[in-house]
Parts: sequence; structure tokens; C-alpha cells
Amino acid sequence: MTLVSGGWARSARTRPKQRHAAVEYRPTVAPGRRTPPSLPPEAAAFADEVDTALLEAAARRAAALGVGIDDVLRCHGILSPDRIAEMLADHLGLAIDPLEDDNSPSRLDIACAGVFARPGDDVVTVAPRGRGIGRLAALIANNPRLAPRLRIASPEQLAAHVRNVCAAELANEAVHGLRTRRPDLSAAAHSFRRLRRFTILFSCAMIVTGIIAPGGLFVTVEYLLALSFISWMLLRLLASAARVPQDTQQHIPDSQLPIYTIIVPLYREAVVVPRLIAALRQLDYPREKLDIKLVLEADDFETRAAVARVGITAPFEIVTPTREEPRTKPKALASALPFARGSFVVVFDAEDEPQPDQLRKALAAFAGGPPDLACVQARLAIDNIYDSWLSRQFAVEYAGQFDVFLPALACLQLPLPLGGTSNHFRTDTLRYVGGWDPFNVTEDADLGMRLARFGYRTGVINSTTWEEAPVTHGQWLRQRTRWFKGWIQTWTVHMRHPLRLWRELGWRGFAALQLLVGGTVLSALVHPFFLGLVLADACTGELFEIGGSVDEQMRRSLALATLVAGYFGSALFGMVGLARRRMLGCAWVLVTIPVYWLFVSAAAWRALLQFVIDPYKWEKTEHGLARSSLRAHRRETKRQAVDGCVVRH
Repeated sequence: MTLVSGGWARSARTRPKQRHAAVEYRPTVAPGRRTPPSLPPEAAAFADEVDTALLEAAARRAAALGVGIDDVLRCHGILSPDRIAEMLADHLGLAIDPLEDDNSPSRLDIACAGVFARPGDDVVTVAPRGRGIGRLAALIANNPRLAPRLRIASPEQLAAHVRNVCAAELANEAVHGLRTRRPDLSAAAHSFRRLRRFTILFSCAMIVTGIIAPGGLFVTVEYLLALSFISWMLLRLLASAARVPQDTQQHIPDSQLPIYTIIVPLYREAVVVPRLIAALRQLDYPREKLDIKLVLEADDFETRAAVARVGITAPFEIVTPTREEPRTKPKALASALPFARGSFVVVFDAEDEPQPDQLRKALAAFAGGPPDLACVQARLAIDNIYDSWLSRQFAVEYAGQFDVFLPALACLQLPLPLGGTSNHFRTDTLRYVGGWDPFNVTEDADLGMRLARFGYRTGVINSTTWEEAPVTHGQWLRQRTRWFKGWIQTWTVHMRHPLRLWRELGWRGFAALQLLVGGTVLSALVHPFFLGLVLADACTGELFEIGGSVDEQMRRSLALATLVAGYFGSALFGMVGLARRRMLGCAWVLVTIPVYWLFVSAAAWRALLQFVIDPYKWEKTEHGLARSSLRAHRRETKRQAVDGCVVRH
């Protein structure tokens, strides 16, 4: 099976083009119906049930947006999808397909694209929508003999039926698609044998070297660790000094906006569902051109009940992934990708509240960027900053990462380890590179590196998505463990064939992968090592001694310099991020970086152990526990300032 926009028909061997010309056509309806002169011909299907004034208003909006009149009627709740299908069938003289049998379609790729054919049946079921209705009407008008061979179903009903009868094939694609086509890029278990053999041989060599020359081995390891740690920190300091150009300011008229798919994986998120739906409804984008997929697990009854209480309608749609292992976020995303209708796809998490203009800014970045720009990352920020010491530290990290580090990397055209949310993709390119790896627990970082290996670029846009940080140590530790484990997976996956990786990324990209992914994990693992050396020398009084051998003095100086440079560099990096985010009020937490790094190191070592014994375990992060809101605090401060000005005047 191969991947395609709107279905599974484009060969993954052919790199997709980055520019698509619009197709213009004149809608036509079958003869025999009279349509009011002010309405498009296809509106005749709905003229008997929808008030003429309302139909004219819907037609004007459809013309302004460049969509079909049925899209307007559906998205504003004037007609249900099933009722639209019934009226179209009556208008075109076609039968309704109830889709009640369990026969699988002959080809899944066609079914996902909106055409359904049963094996051995010469009758085809179609699910037209938008301007496709006009094309179907013209086809029937020009070829009346086709009518007995066609049936109608609503797009929503057909999609649900395909997910039901093609469950096994869809599950196989979601779980094993990347693993089958590119096993070298999958984190699946069977492909780690070579790495394990190398690890065993390397460990044996280190043990033998330690027995023969323990002193030399110790010094060599210390120097190598210090070099990698300092290189990792220098990259962040360089990013702090980099100047990031402003985003492209390009207004795209509503009529030229493409269909945009939003995928939101939800699991045990009943508490945040109302806030999530409200945030998505506030997006500054025509709802007729939105395709929102809420991915809900079959056994997550509480979240399903919460969604039902909110009462979603078009453009929202519920997608249920199959229950095959691994039950991870990337597997849920991969389950929704075949049904994405949009030319662009964005992923949001359950607790996300993106700024309303984010989709438009992403499109402006794509339109003004180079042809190989395949993804743009929005900036993530913490809203519940006042909840705890950990949430403040989290806010510092996010400010440095998304307001300083990633924009600088994008300017340098280096691979980006994407954040787990607010990644905007060209849909055809996302499918071409294999989508998300269901076996990688940080699918975002892996996908960012894979895009670079396929020759694509990633950018960063100046639009914020507000998130909720863990507030207790247990929540924080589970989430950070999963991140570190995923970075270990990502590094080991892409380092299976180092020479090939070097050729695909170049030396700059290769070095970036080592520092961004491998260096992040290694720096956390080695921090207790250097801290222990410095504390041991301080306790014995040897830390600032002049005497001793040159090697001893070099060792002590290197350990101290590495530790101080790490603390100072992280503090400076965080300070720059906080200044750009206007959060300097919590800069005092930078003093506690040494303590926080011990927490980070504990998570890294826990992740390393979990990577060995349970590499695909997904430790869920609980949301909806925030007790404070930075944005609410700023709004209240602004309101009080305005009220004060009014009183004084």
C-alpha cells in the first residue's frame, strides 16, 4: 500500500512536488431541476428544504471561501451530513448506500479517497462533497447510463465504514507501515540486534582496557565526556546570540486558503476536553476549510463521554485507532493520517491552547519559504508557571528551547528536534517520509531528523501554543523519562548506518544530531559524574590545591570548568528565553539549576534503564491539574491598570 494526499495512492518512491495549481471548473447539475437565478446550479438539491434567503447566504459564503454550498450547510448545522447525502441522491437520481454489510472494499486507497467498491460488484458508492458535487452532476448529465451504477453516501458515513471493514489493513499500516518500507528508520525491536551486538563488544573492550590501563581509560573518558558536554553547551550559547529574522507577513485571502487538517490524540483527557474544543473553535480559520480529527481510544469511555457532552459537529470528527500494540501517541496519529483531507496537517495535544492566528501564520511561512520547507514548528510556552517550582523550571526550559534555540537552528538550516505539538506539515510530504513511527516514544524528535534526512527543511513561526506543565515530581519524572527514552531511541535509530547518515545530512547535520539528540541525553547522564568529582575534591580540600601532578590538576580543573560552564551557560540561555517571553519575574529559579539538573539526571538514568527493559512503555502525562494561569494573571493586571487610568481621569 502506498501513501497519498486524501488516501493511499501516491507512490512513496516519488518525492511530492511542493506547489499545486488550483483546478477550476463550472458546477453543473442534472437536467430537470430549476434553480433560482441567484444560486449556483448545485444548490437546487437543497432548495426544497432550506429557506431561499438562507440558501442564498450560504451560497455567498461558499463563493467567498471557494468551497461547496454543502460545506457551509454542514459546518453551520443547517443540514446534517446524512440529510445532505439523501438530498443529493434524490436530486441526482441515485440510490443511497446504507453501508450495512461487512464486505471489504477491493482497494483501501480508493475507499479512503471517497469511492467505495465491493469485490464482484459493478455498483460504485461515491461520497462527494464541496465542489466535487458539481463534477459528479456534470458526469451524470453527460453520461446518464452511469446513474444505475452509482450510489451515494455521506463522506462521514463512508469514512466510518472504511475504518470498520478495513480495520485490519489500517491497523497494519499504522503499526507496521514505516517498519515494512524503511526498517532502518523504525524503532521496532527487531532492528536493534546490530546495536546490541555493538554495545556488547564495546563494553567488553572497555572492561579489558580498564583492567590493562585503568588510569588512562579514566582520563580519556573524562576528557571525552567533558568535550561533549561543553560542545553541547556552546551550541546553546551560540543560539542565544543569534539574530532571528521576523516571520513573513503575508495575508492569504480566505478564498485561497487550503483545507487544513488538525489531529488531536486524546487519552484519559476528559477534564480538558471543553477547554480544548473551545480553543479549536476560536481558531481564525474558516470552519468550512477545517478538518479536525479527535483520536479517541475505544476503551476511553470518560473522554468519549466528555466529547459527547460538548456536542461536536462538523468540522470535528472522531477517529478510533485499533487496539494493537504499541498503544502510543504516534500510533494514534498514524491511524488518523489516512483520513486527513487537508493539504496541511497540524498536531495539537489535549491541553493545548494555540493562538487563533497560528494556522494562517503557518501558511504564510510555507508560502514565503523555500520549496523544500516541509514543516514549521510553533513556539510552546507554559501557562501554569506559578503552580510549583517544577512548573517554573519547565517554563524556563521551554522559553530557552522554543524562543531561542529552535529559531536559531532553523536560521542555520540545521535539523530540528521538533516539539511534541504544534508541528505543521505539508500532508503529502509527511506521508512521503513515512509519517510518525509508532514505536518511538518521542516521535516528534525522530520525525524532525527524518525530514532532514529526506532533504527537507523545518522552520519556526512566531505563534505561541500555551501548554500545561507537570506540577509534581512524579508527573514530571514520568514525562521526562519518556522524553529521554525517546531521544535514546531516536539516536540509536539514525546511527544504525553512520556513513549513510553522514551522506544524507552532511557534516553539519551529522554533528547537529550528535549534539541535539545524543548530547542532550549524554549531558544529563554525565552531570552526576562531574558533580561527584568536584564535591569529592571539595570535601578532601584538594579542589583548589596548587600541588599534585599536572594530570591531577588538569582533571580537577576540567571537572570544575565543565560544571561551572554548564550551570552558567544554562542560566544565561534561560535568561535570554525568559526575557523574550516577558517572564523575568520567575528568573530566580535559575539559581536552583544545580538542584534541577539532579532531577534531570535521575530521569535520564531511569530512561536508560527503561530503554533496555521496556523500550515502548508510554507513561501518560496527566493534564487538567493546573491551578494558575500566566495569561489570566496578565489579563487581570492589564484590566486593573486600565481601571486605574479611568479612575484617575
